[in-house]
This record gives sequence, structure tokens and C-alpha cells, in this order.
Amino acid sequence: MAAQLGGQPVYVISDKSTRTSGRDAQRTNILAARIIAEAVKTTLGPRGMDKMLVDSIGDVVVTNDGVTILKEMDIEHPAAKMVVEIAKTQEDEVGDGTTTAVVIAGELLKRAEDLLEQDVHPTIIASGYRLAAEKAKEILTNISKEISKDDEELLIKVATTSMTGKGAEKAKDYLSELIVKAVETIAEEENEKVIIDVDNIKIEKKEGGGIEDTELIQGVVIDKERVHPGMPTKVNNAKIALLNAPLEIEKTEFDAEIRITEPSQLQAFINEEERMIKTMVGQIKASGATVLFCQKGIDDLAQHYLAKDGILAVRRVKKSDVEKLSRATGATIVTNLEDISEKDLGYAGIVEEAKIGNDEMVFVRDCKEPKAVTILVRGGTEHIVDEVERALEDCLGVVPAAMKDGKIVAGGGAPEIETAKELRDYAKSVGGREQLAIEAFADALEVIPKALAENAGLDPIDTLVDLRSKHEEKDGEVYGLDVYSGKATDMFREGIVEPLRVKTQAIDSASEVAVMILRIDDVIAAKNLGGGAGEGGMPDMGGMGGMPPM
Repeated sequence: MAAQLGGQPVYVISDKSTRTSGRDAQRTNILAARIIAEAVKTTLGPRGMDKMLVDSIGDVVVTNDGVTILKEMDIEHPAAKMVVEIAKTQEDEVGDGTTTAVVIAGELLKRAEDLLEQDVHPTIIASGYRLAAEKAKEILTNISKEISKDDEELLIKVATTSMTGKGAEKAKDYLSELIVKAVETIAEEENEKVIIDVDNIKIEKKEGGGIEDTELIQGVVIDKERVHPGMPTKVNNAKIALLNAPLEIEKTEFDAEIRITEPSQLQAFINEEERMIKTMVGQIKASGATVLFCQKGIDDLAQHYLAKDGILAVRRVKKSDVEKLSRATGATIVTNLEDISEKDLGYAGIVEEAKIGNDEMVFVRDCKEPKAVTILVRGGTEHIVDEVERALEDCLGVVPAAMKDGKIVAGGGAPEIETAKELRDYAKSVGGREQLAIEAFADALEVIPKALAENAGLDPIDTLVDLRSKHEEKDGEVYGLDVYSGKATDMFREGIVEPLRVKTQAIDSASEVAVMILRIDDVIAAKNLGGGAGEGGMPDMGGMGGMPPM
């Protein structure tokens, strides 16, 4: 960047750096964001298509999960990266609706570009978008319906809606029931608030069988095997000890030298080690434990004595798994063997080692009122198992959201059409140039039913006309697009429902990022910004003038 001073150029920024400003910067940023939105738009809805992502070493991911696609894509453009952040936020907050959020953001920017061409100032558009976003959330709350945390039938419909169109769709009814049961099992109430920590639902994957072989275990599955072949493979009415200490002779923390001058001393040393190990195992047996899960190592001699006492033991169990075992069985995690007693033990109806695929796994089943459960995911190939896992994780976002908030809205584009209709009425009351921005926001929301129609091979214009006319009728806010019949249908009657939070969060994230991108009128080289670019340079902006590379 250079300025003229008495005919002499003055260089402020290195001539090797790139700078884009004014309309060029806005146009490029908007284009980058729209390209990202277009990339995932075709995955939206029950008839959305999948994407195959191939990395540099040839590993393949096949999915239609918006956030997975965006995370795996090799994106360089900074504005495009901002749009990817929307998907990540949506995933963290609600677990589903990532594609919706990104598509709305792309459409908001597209509509904003039309206003920029009409010389509407970016800050006016930003102001209008903020007003529209607040009003949209208010409208959505008004059209939402109450749901009880005990309404299992409706919660299953929420899960089924989330799973429709994903790789696990053929077993969606069965898997939805499974998810709702899992969430209900771990849900707790505190001060009349529902507390659900989905980390207490462990998802364990194993190839083999079909998707229908996926099962919910009222307990925990440990991807380990017993440490000694002489141990029992199955223990009924198991009393479980959880140990966060090694079952072996620990080395001293300082260097020590033991001088042995005659064979009897060596034998005495070995005998003492053996006695100490025997005492440790004796303490476990004395507590009444029949199963032991150890977070650290178990000495070979200790394995032998445990096997002799008929105790099933597993070593080097992950810390997270030990904590889940504690919540599932009611056992206390013991860090000092001398303190172990019967009151520290947990209970499980069955603990058994079973072969799943080519691997041995230990199942802790039939726990009494477990506060941690496991879903064992099965499928024909690794790609199928991974896609089922992604579908289940989406469900594990929406079901708790519906239970916690107690509010749901119709699916199938119904809330977007209704919100757009109400926003157009609201725009008239605002007036001024902001009115144009609010109307643009309303038009942008209708991209969701349009995309659903396009992905189903239907005419988007006819679909929009049909939906708008239905929403003009009394109680028409529940009408959305049935992609199978191509008609506007009562979504609540069809059981296509979503948590309110999926929609409000999508509008929040999309409007915020759209406003942020609109307000950028200069892209300037930065030096070591957050440790990113080198001296005097900045990350490759993909040419800035044309389409950014992905």
C-alpha cells in the first residue's frame, strides 16, 4: 500500500502483502461465504445428498452432516472460515441444525449484496438484520408448542425428525427409541430443572452385523479383555471394585541400590515381593469384590492370584470409562487399596467378556438405576458405523434440548415460512431503510423450504406459493413441506417436529456472522496475528479477487 508525497511513493505496507478494500472486499467475502453455504445446501432435508470427502492420504468420509463436511473441508478463505464457525457453534449448542444455520447465513449475505447494489449502507443492513433476528426469535417462541420431559412419544418424534435423511434412516424408529430411553435414564432433576450430561452416554462402535443390531446397554461397555485366561468370563450379581492405583510393586521415587551377597537374601527379597502382592489381592477379596476394574497396571503375579480367587479383572481402563462405571454401578473409585471396603463396591446384574467382531469386550449390564449407559453401534462397514454415530450424536443434542426447554416447533420449513410472513408485517411498522433489510431477512429465511423442495426434485416456486397460501389460513403456522407427497402438510400431525432451540440458535448464529462479514470493508495484511502469518505477510486469501479455493 503506497501513498504519494511530492511525487515520491511512501510504502506503508510491504509491497508483497495483499490488501483488498471497499466493495471488492465486501463482494469477495460474501462470495466466499455463499460458496460454503452452497456446498452444504444439497444435503438439507430427508432427500438431501451425501458428500464424499477424501483427504491427502486417501482416507474417505461419506456423510451429509453439515458440521462434519465443513470441518473436513480444506478451507483457506478467512470469511469462509467464519461461516464454518457457525456450524461448530450450532453443533456445540444444540447438536443439530448446522446445515440450516450455514444456509441461512449464505442467503442473508446474498440478499444483503442486492441491497448494497442499491446503495443501502452496510450499517443500515446490519441494523435491520439485528432487529429482524430479535423479532424472528420472538415469533418462533410464540408459535412453539409445549412438550413435557415425560412425553416419550413426542420426544421419539423429535429424535426421528433429526435422524431422517441421514445414513441411519432405515432404522430411525428403533434408534430414536433407543436414544430417548438413554437420555431418560441419565436425566436428573435439580431444583426443578432437568440436568442432562450427554457425556454419560458412551457410544462404542464395532463393525459387523446391521444397523438394527445397535443396542442400548444399561451399564458400560469396556473395549478391553480380562487380564488372565484363568478368570471367569461371566459373573452374575457382580460386586464391582474400581481402583485408581497400580496393583503391582511401585518403584521408589529415588535411586536405590540393594546389595545381595548370598542366595538366601535374594529368595527373601522375592518372597517379600510376593507377600506384598498377595496382601493387595487379599484386601480386594476381603472387600467382597468379584470384579475389578483397574485404571493402572496389574502385575503378572497379581493376575495369577486374582484368577485363583475367581475375580474377573480388567487393567488400564480409561479414566473416563472408570468414571462412567462409577455412575452406572454406584461404586466409589478407590485410590488407596488399604481403604477398600464393601461400601465402596458397585453392583451389576451381569459382567461378562464377549466377542464382538474380532475383538473381546467386557460388558457391564443390568445396573440398578444407572446414571451412565452405553450405546453399542453396529453396521456393515466402518463408514456406515461412523455415519450412524454422527446421526446418534445429533439426536443426543436435540432430545436433551427439547426436554430442557420444553418447547418444540414444526419441521419441514413451517417455522421459516411463518417467521418470514410475520417479519414482512413487522418491517412495515419499522419503516425507513431498515425496512428493506428486514424484508431481505424474511426472504432469506425462505431458502430453507426452497432448498427442501429443490433437494426433493420439486419446483421451489410452486412449493413456496403453496406454503405461503396455507400460512395465511387460521392455524396455518404448522404447515410445512412433505417432501414425499410434494404438498403442504400439517407437520405436527405427521410427527415432524424440532426443538425450538435448533431454530433460534441457527438464526442467532447466522445473523451475527452475516452482520460481521457485512461490516468488513477492508482486508489488510497482518503481522503475526495470533501467531498465524509470517513477517509482513498474511495467510493465502485465495487470490481475493475471484472464487476462493477450498
